Amino acid sequence: MAQPSDRAAGDTPASARVFAQPLPTDRFPEGGMTARDAYELIHLGLKIDGQPSMNLASFVTTWMEPEAEELIHEQIRTNHIDHEEYPAAQRIEEWCVAMLADLWNAPSVDRTVGVATVGSSEAIMLGLLAHKFRWRAAREAAGAAAQRPNIVFGAETHIVWDKFARYFDVEPRKIPMRADHYVLHPDDVVERVDEHTIAVGAVLGTTYIGESDPIRELNDQLARLKDEKGWDVPLHVDAASGGFVAPFAHPDELWDFRLAQVASINASGHKYGLVYPGIGWLVFRDRDFLPEDLVFSVNYLGAAQPTYTFNFSRGSAMVQAQYYNFIRLGRSGYAAVVQNMLANARHLNELIAGSGRFEVLNPGLMEPVVTFRLTGEPDFDAFHISDKLREHGWIVPAYTLPPNAQHVELLRVVVRNDMSRMKVDALFGHLMAACDQLAGQGMPPTPPARRTPEDQRRRC
Repeated sequence: MAQPSDRAAGDTPASARVFAQPLPTDRFPEGGMTARDAYELIHLGLKIDGQPSMNLASFVTTWMEPEAEELIHEQIRTNHIDHEEYPAAQRIEEWCVAMLADLWNAPSVDRTVGVATVGSSEAIMLGLLAHKFRWRAAREAAGAAAQRPNIVFGAETHIVWDKFARYFDVEPRKIPMRADHYVLHPDDVVERVDEHTIAVGAVLGTTYIGESDPIRELNDQLARLKDEKGWDVPLHVDAASGGFVAPFAHPDELWDFRLAQVASINASGHKYGLVYPGIGWLVFRDRDFLPEDLVFSVNYLGAAQPTYTFNFSRGSAMVQAQYYNFIRLGRSGYAAVVQNMLANARHLNELIAGSGRFEVLNPGLMEPVVTFRLTGEPDFDAFHISDKLREHGWIVPAYTLPPNAQHVELLRVVVRNDMSRMKVDALFGHLMAACDQLAGQGMPPTPPARRTPEDQRRRC
């Protein structure tokens, strides 16, 4: 509530004083305004954006408990990199890494090493950079050429894999999707691996359809290459979406450090780790996978401290929020949350499959993501449906798959921890209503420009 001293003219509301004034946009303002006016202008201006809880395109957490938000507010001013002044905050990061190593079945938690990042993009780049340096050191130690490194990954990966290859001068051996197979096929991977491969990437829970690459089979193929040709190619698992789902929903599935070639794993704490953005995690199965010359030591914050991140200064709040969830929920709590999300996703799957209008692309539901496409030959497409749902506030992305499966046009719903059964039913009702409204209208085909990967990335 605004204080009297914060009012420009008694109790005159901001709408009677400053709402008709244009906001500064391209010039630094000469003067200021009251704190309350600045808040109201920005707060109400942002109302034109979509509601986070109805943004079903996003995997990012949009609800946390009030106690977690209170902790975030308390820690938001703490610079996490300042280990000397905030040693307790740093220890909590180390505890989180150890807990994740345990969750992902590391051979020895005492031998693991890892780091908190601002998200999985930073975590993936740091992990792959370590594999590049380790590959180069091994080649040089063997007296072999250490030029022309390559990395093998599929078209189902996040754009950060392409960024890594370009930014760090590594040849990307990117595998197109098969026309009827939307995750990696082990045969496509093996034929691209050679002695210059720094790592193979696999995804646990793809952004496109929510399914997982055949990680166990990939591990076995790489182990065979190691035995037959001496190529010790590590497997990096991008578990941005699945790393906080599989251990609780599918504990017997082999995808993690139980597989010998899995050298590093990343996950997004701000996805199914149930924390607000941005927090990611990178964990190596053993400290030997992190070359020492990638870890820098700085002393200008009061004492020598190691750092292995791209970002230096960053808030500590989301690290503490992650630890809050770990101790607040434990394995049983996370399992209960994940099972509830999966139950709602299955319910939506059944409704959509039973409608007769759609084909569900991931009926196995490895994670709480529902992907589906139109069947038959309606006179409207997925993009029309997406636009229609926006009229009710729902943000449901429509997109096409990468080559060679670009003929598949689909919609995706991410079921998060703030999605109730009532909300699922309401969404399905609006989905059916959208189809009824579009039928028979002779909608013009969505233009190619709307279908470009760049446009889809922006919308999703």
